[in-house]
Amino acid sequence: MAQPNSVKVVELCRVAPKPGAPDLLSLPLTYFDSLWLRFPPVQRLYFYELSQLTSSSTSTDSVVLAYLKTSLSLTLKHFVPLAGNLTWPQDSHTPLLSYVQGDAVSLTVAESDADNFDHLSSKDVFLKSKAYHPLVPQLESSHERTAAIALQITLFPGRGFAIGTAMHHAILDGKTSISFVKSWAHACSKQIESGLSIGSDIPLPEQLKPLYDRTVIYDPTGLGLESIYLNDWQNLDGPNNRSVKVWELKAPPDDSVRSIFEFTRAQIQTLRQMVLEKVSDPLHLHLSTFSLACAYTWVCLVKAQEIEAGKVSIQVFSVDCRPRLDPPVPENYFGNCMMAVMLFAEAKELLGEDGLVVAVTAISETIKGLDKNGVLKGAHEVYFSKNKDLFQAEGIYSTAGSHRFQIYDTNFGWGRPKKVEVVSIDRTGAISVSDSKNGGGGIEIGVVLKKDCMEAFASLFAVGFGKHRVRG
Repeated sequence: MAQPNSVKVVELCRVAPKPGAPDLLSLPLTYFDSLWLRFPPVQRLYFYELSQLTSSSTSTDSVVLAYLKTSLSLTLKHFVPLAGNLTWPQDSHTPLLSYVQGDAVSLTVAESDADNFDHLSSKDVFLKSKAYHPLVPQLESSHERTAAIALQITLFPGRGFAIGTAMHHAILDGKTSISFVKSWAHACSKQIESGLSIGSDIPLPEQLKPLYDRTVIYDPTGLGLESIYLNDWQNLDGPNNRSVKVWELKAPPDDSVRSIFEFTRAQIQTLRQMVLEKVSDPLHLHLSTFSLACAYTWVCLVKAQEIEAGKVSIQVFSVDCRPRLDPPVPENYFGNCMMAVMLFAEAKELLGEDGLVVAVTAISETIKGLDKNGVLKGAHEVYFSKNKDLFQAEGIYSTAGSHRFQIYDTNFGWGRPKKVEVVSIDRTGAISVSDSKNGGGGIEIGVVLKKDCMEAFASLFAVGFGKHRVRG
């Protein structure tokens, strides 16, 4: 079999919005955006298999590429700012996402050996953490300007293709970035389904149309979060440091591997039952799919990495603030509208017999305080600019993504993805979260660990349900 990273770049091009796009020249960052100003881009990878049932007229490499390129231009007509760049002019209080005529999105077209496809898109193996690096693009970034997004299409002749994305975190949160990719998929699939000529205009469904109105974002804390975050960035290696260059985090260790683990609905119910059997007052607990999956993963990670009992372990997860502000922010708002929340638990308690209950309780207590602007409590103390060294630290865990994004519904016209990975977690140390490819209310989590830790994690994950038999 060919080496998994044998990828050849065959074209470097730029795709501009189709003419006739709305006249939207610049967007100021809000405090939700500024929090993530120099955070590394989120890199995702979608694998699509071209089965024998796929029409040969729409599945040749050249036709696939033509549909993807032209539908991208059509989609950018609705997402014009994504063809622009992030800058921080001296005469502007806030950084700006600016688009000028001629701006375009960087698109890399690459090719890999067909034999690599099954290996790279399998969920049943441990992959070297760096195996996906040639399949995702790098974001063009300097101190003066940084691109909003970058894209890559890698063809596996006769087998399928992969779409790699790099999204600037200060410009798009997870919901907005997934909405953009789903809009691209919608435009592409509609052309194929309708037999329309390549390049035909396709309107977006209302739920995918981005809302650019910045007036819907306000600061209910009265603390001036925007100034707090921007002053902090300016004072980093400052004074008046207006750099917008994204951080370059260290590469993962050579012996690190990545893998995806699935929680079925039956397994989630089993975890719920395990918690209910150990607590006398379950009403105060938030026993959602997300809470239970994150709690179980947290416990397995602490055990697999053998975190010292005397340490405090930290769990960080991002919360969508759109429905939690008063009044709520529209679901299709373009930009960031999320906040990172942090919770703590003593490692010795997570390592104990009731570790799952301890983790669920910590998560539940945090979630309870998130409604009606409570999600911004302590937001003035959140400084990502000072936490760069915490990435990849053992005992500190964060999440990337959400099962509510329904990422496996992203169909470009050739079927649902065979596999979706968040590649960048190997540098940030995060745990990726998504819906399950198999549906049924399941959830997938992706982790990157040193090989020996991964083997321990996989074992703990499999046997941790104890005496409870998974039903369903």
